[in-house]
Amino acid sequence: MPTPADRLRALLAQPGLLLMPGCHDAMSAQLIEQAGFPLAFMSGFAVSAARLGLPDTGLISYGEMVDQGRNLCNAVSIPIIGDGDTGFGNPLNVKRTVQGYARAGFACIMIEDQVMPKRCGHTRGKAVVPREEALMRLQAAVDVRNEGEDILIMARTDARTTDNLNEAIARCQAFAGMGADITFLEAPESEAEMRRYCAEVPGPKMANLIEFGKTPVLPPAQLEAIGYQIAVYPLTLLNVSIKAMRTALAQIQQRQSPEVLDFQALQAAVGFPEYYAGEARYQCGHR
Repeated sequence: MPTPADRLRALLAQPGLLLMPGCHDAMSAQLIEQAGFPLAFMSGFAVSAARLGLPDTGLISYGEMVDQGRNLCNAVSIPIIGDGDTGFGNPLNVKRTVQGYARAGFACIMIEDQVMPKRCGHTRGKAVVPREEALMRLQAAVDVRNEGEDILIMARTDARTTDNLNEAIARCQAFAGMGADITFLEAPESEAEMRRYCAEVPGPKMANLIEFGKTPVLPPAQLEAIGYQIAVYPLTLLNVSIKAMRTALAQIQQRQSPEVLDFQALQAAVGFPEYYAGEARYQCGHR
């Protein structure tokens, strides 16, 4: 059986742009798979919101993230890329984080160059570590992969916002040279910046598409033409979930009936038919 990392490597070997929605729990991961997407992304922003009700400002811990990730990976067969934040400490912490994500079932882990505590790449207050420290983090992550853990490494830089585009591109070039499987230049602010990144950095690259964020949300065909291999929509499902729940709550307050799935469809969505089939299989007298 191919491993999650094998499945992701096979997807990256194919031509074309991969569309990757973000998930925050097992249910959202299953919906992504059921909709036919080939891979998913566990967003730190979304997990922090869904699990803790807190912003993505470094408040969620390694233990909470890897535990959430284990549930997501166990719920689906498609490969999942996991947000590993800064690796939660120095290079030795990074090694433990990568090992933990690999053993939880992730196909790939994203490691970034922000100062701890980190924060969402499209919010204020970011800071990055010096380039040398960022490279040491990545080296630790790559070492874990090269020592036998079956996981891909995505290297992210937030230096476009804190420094400039030149520094961000230089970091991505160094990441690719050190063996990162995928690079991710966070928060380019124009199509021209996105084109320059794709033209100057080798290897697979990911575009981060946050509605109303800093980066233009370009159509998939345009992203593919520019040179991206993955387009992630990390917060879309969380966003529409919050919007739908607020609408339903307002309707209940107004003594109205919200538009919902019928109960049979709801049961099907969470797996009751499969459970009942298994229950019937193991009833006494059944062969």
